[in-house]
Formats: sequence, structure tokens, C-alpha cells
Amino acid sequence: MDKVWLVSVNMGYGHQRSAYPLKSLAYKGEVINANDYNGIPDSDKKIWRQSQAFYEAISRFKMAPFVGDLAFSLYDKMQKITNLYPKHDMSRPNIAVREMYMLLKRGWGKDLIRRLARKKMPLLTTFYAPAFMAEYHDYPEDIYTVVCDTDISRAWVPLDPIASRIKFFAPNERVYERLRLYGVKKKNIYLSGFPLPSDNITAEEGVKAWKLDVLAYDLRHRLVNLDPKKKYFDRYKILVEKKLGTLPKTSNHPLTILFSVGGAGAQKELGVRAMASLAEKIKNEEIRIILSAGVKENLKDYFEEKIKSLHLGVNGGATVLYEKNLDAYFAKFNSTLRTTDILWTKPSELSFYAGLGLPILIAPSIGSHEDFNRRWLVKSGFGLGQENPDYINQWLFDWLDLGYLAEAAMEGFVEGEKLGVLNIKRVIFQDKENQE
Repeated sequence: MDKVWLVSVNMGYGHQRSAYPLKSLAYKGEVINANDYNGIPDSDKKIWRQSQAFYEAISRFKMAPFVGDLAFSLYDKMQKITNLYPKHDMSRPNIAVREMYMLLKRGWGKDLIRRLARKKMPLLTTFYAPAFMAEYHDYPEDIYTVVCDTDISRAWVPLDPIASRIKFFAPNERVYERLRLYGVKKKNIYLSGFPLPSDNITAEEGVKAWKLDVLAYDLRHRLVNLDPKKKYFDRYKILVEKKLGTLPKTSNHPLTILFSVGGAGAQKELGVRAMASLAEKIKNEEIRIILSAGVKENLKDYFEEKIKSLHLGVNGGATVLYEKNLDAYFAKFNSTLRTTDILWTKPSELSFYAGLGLPILIAPSIGSHEDFNRRWLVKSGFGLGQENPDYINQWLFDWLDLGYLAEAAMEGFVEGEKLGVLNIKRVIFQDKENQE
């Protein structure tokens, strides 16, 4: 099949994590980062760097007592998502969009689009700015944007949405409706679902359909750990066996929490506090905890020092997930999820991983878009808000005994969209066939 230019930005993990499962579509299997490619003009790089440095600094500063929340709230107004109700025309561009188009008028992104236009292929991006660049600077092929939040601000949509030819892949119905209210034409929106990693779903990645063989296998073993007293299974045995078949008597792994912080390293203290609370249970091999440091070596060192100080590194009950480069990290993260029972994270793009049958333990949100992700998780029944991490050794095991987390896992598996990658492939290549 033909390929696409796959474009992202390396600002945090969200947009690149969205792109990683789509690499099979990408020309030479590569993801191009619009803010960090070979030959990027210094003027463009400066704009991107200033934006990234400010966001990471304000994300970390948010954790500071008193003034942190105030400073972040002022920044957050720039990307605020307005209330959906009462429904009305929301197509008027906000300040963020107007500022981006001022930069485009000055040539921001022109070099990137000129380079991509040399080889004519559809452009698929997981961030809105490269799509705006492509349209503004007259990219000759189709332009697609993958949305990676459960609700979005007006910043995702171009200055003149009615006249725009940018096409959107919506991860859920809320985003689909929001795009319509922002003025995007119906024919330019596809309800695709979020692009989850295929290796966590199927061993036979077909072109027209996917089996859920890997996902079902992992969930069977996960439910054994999440429902130790069979509270959930006794109530929903028919549903479980219909969807998954017979559960094993024992799981293929111990009860496992994966704690994942964002790319800015905010909230790292939460994982350490929880690990301290669970120390005795970790030593007794009742639970294991994996602290995800991403590609941040300083964060890896921080977690390893804390593990050592608590004397928890002996039997592998507390470990750090870290890799030097992002592709290796995503591959290891996805592999680790297969024997993970609970994903503990702020409500970022990882919220969609509930579709893999992973109950989400929701850390405090950072930013307006994450508030909406949290609301979606809770309303969908895919996640539960964390209690005080200092007492996780109590409340987590109460929830396990009551079957709450098993219920969230099955809810995510049954109701969550899992085939985003397949749906995105279908649309892009169907459009290509129609044009030919």
C-alpha cells in the first residue's frame, strides 16, 4: 500500500505516543517531528522551544503549594475548553488559533511543508499545528489530524473551519460533536477511535479486520488479579465468559501497578508515596509496582534512589521503566502493559488505554483538557479517582475485594474503542483509491 508522511511533535509524550502505533503507515516507518527535524530553520526551532520550555516549567510549577495552581490556571485559560451546553456555534477562533496564524503568516512551518511536498503523499499528523502549516502553505495532498484527547478546545480547528480541507480522526463521539460545533464540515470528520498499539490487541494484524486474541488473553489473566474474591465474576459470569471464555485459575503474573508520569515529570512524588505505603506488601510479594520514567534519566535516578532507600529492589517488586530513546520506551511500555493490572496516570492520552481492558487509577489532572479526560473516564466507568496515596495499602485492596477495578477493566474492554489504527488506515487508503 502507499504510505503517508507521519508528523508529530516531541513536546511531552502524548502526541508521539499517538503516532507510534501508526508507524506501519509511515514512509520508511519514520515519524517526523515538526519541531525537531534535520534542517529546521533556527527561527522555527526557537518558536517551538519557547513553547515547550514554558509548558514543561509551568507543569512542574503547578505542584508548588499555593502559587502553583494560580500560575497554571492563568496559562490554562489559553487552552480552556468551553462548556458544551447550551450547544451553539463555537466556530469563532480563540486567541491561541489567531496567534498561530500570525506565526504562519511570518513563514512558520513553510520549510517543513516545502520539504514534504517533494514527495506527494497524504500527511497524517497527531498535532494540530502541522496540519495548519500544511494547509496554509498549500500542501498538495490530503491532510489528516488525529485528535488525542476526549474533548478539545477551539485550538485544534483552523482559522476558517468551513473553508478548510483538513480532515479529522475523532477518538470518541464527544470530539466528533465538538468538531461540528467548531464549524468543521461533517464530511471531514471520521469517528475512528484512538490509535492503540496493535501488539496489545492482536497477533494477526489484518487489513480489513483484527482479532482480539492478544487482548482477550491478557485480560483473562488480569481479571484473576483484579477480582480476588470473585465479587465481579459472580455477578457477571455470563458476560465475562461470553467475551473472554474461561478464566485461568491463577494469573501469569503478580498483581501489578504501572505508575506513569507525564513527559514533564510532574507528579513523580505520588508514585513514591504510594510505593512507601505499599512497602510491606511489596516485600511480601503481594503486589509489584513499576515506576515509568520514560526517557528522563534524572527521573529514573530519582525513582531508583527512592526504591533503594525503601529497600524494595531486592525481589523485583519495585522497578523503573526507562529507555534512552522514545521508540524503545514506547515498545517497552506497551510490552509491560501486557502484565499490568492497573494503570495509574494523570488523565492524559493514556485515558484511551482503558480500551485495552486496563482500569485507570486517575491521578490529579494538569490542564483543562485533562479535566475533561477525567470526566470521560469516570462517566464511562473506565477509571476511578485516586484516594490519598499514603494509604493506598488500604483503599486499593478494599477496591480489589469489592471488584471495582475488575468492573472498570471489563467496562473499558467492552465499551472502549480499540481499533483506531485499523479505522484510520481504512479511511486514508479508501480516500486515495477514490481519488485514483
